[in-house]
Amino acid sequence: MPNSSSISEFLLLPLADTRQLQLLHFWLLLGIYLAALLGNGLISTAVGCDQRLHTPMYFFLLNLALLDLGCISTTLPKAMANALWDTRAISYTECAAQIFFFLFFASAEFSLLTIMSYDRYVAICKPLHYGTLMDSRTCATMTAAAWGAGFLNSLLHTASTFSLPLCQGNVVNQFFCEVPQILKLSCSGSYLREVVLLIFSGTLAFGCFVFIVVSYVQIFKVVLRMPSEQGRHKAFSTCLPHLAVVSLLVSTAVFAHLKPPSISSPVLDLLVAVLYSVVPPTLNPIIYSMRNREIKHSLRKVLQSSLFHIP
Repeated sequence: MPNSSSISEFLLLPLADTRQLQLLHFWLLLGIYLAALLGNGLISTAVGCDQRLHTPMYFFLLNLALLDLGCISTTLPKAMANALWDTRAISYTECAAQIFFFLFFASAEFSLLTIMSYDRYVAICKPLHYGTLMDSRTCATMTAAAWGAGFLNSLLHTASTFSLPLCQGNVVNQFFCEVPQILKLSCSGSYLREVVLLIFSGTLAFGCFVFIVVSYVQIFKVVLRMPSEQGRHKAFSTCLPHLAVVSLLVSTAVFAHLKPPSISSPVLDLLVAVLYSVVPPTLNPIIYSMRNREIKHSLRKVLQSSLFHIP
């Protein structure tokens, strides 16, 4: 039986059996990746270049865009390369790096989404105290804490996972390296420590999700008392998609990491992984920013300035 010391590479799940389908998947993934790069890149550019967008909400959106870029850039490029070159291999070091960076960006993003729900709660439910509660120093501290929490969570899981002896071969039934798939390769009974870590992280994520839901419930209570129907519609059209994306991210990630082995299958694992690793970074720019009037106005100015060299 192979052990972790003798494994130099892993074999990822092929996205298709035929060459034609592999190339189709390559172009599909490339389109999704470019859309994510464009959307998140435009948001980063708009917030960075427009002085009027240097407010807490847009500061958080900038960080969300950066995390989304990092998250999707960790998984899709390798999957596209494997589909294009008809290979499944990923080195041991690349696999460990992929797990580390994906967990880092994903954990930090979820922490940031929790902070953003609090920001919207203060802005709508306590508007008179917003300037005090959400000053620049507080925002920077909370954002740094989100990035730091992501780094710590990622470091713990990666170190714990790759300290396990691997006795079940090197075939990873996923299009990128993730903790649950590596655990399937570990020796029987040797992965309990990582399972405990996963349950602990899942509990924290569920606590954050409850906080987000409670924050939006309080927001909805205030919104429903608004006299303006247009104001209510605007608030609901903004908050409900946020909740939908967060719910998708939490439910699929928890399911992927905590589901019993008896209901696991390559197709189901692949579908769930796409839902929590590819869909949110691609949709977040549309849901959180592209429908925002200030973002659109800023992007228009930036594009006009670039095209016509207007200072």
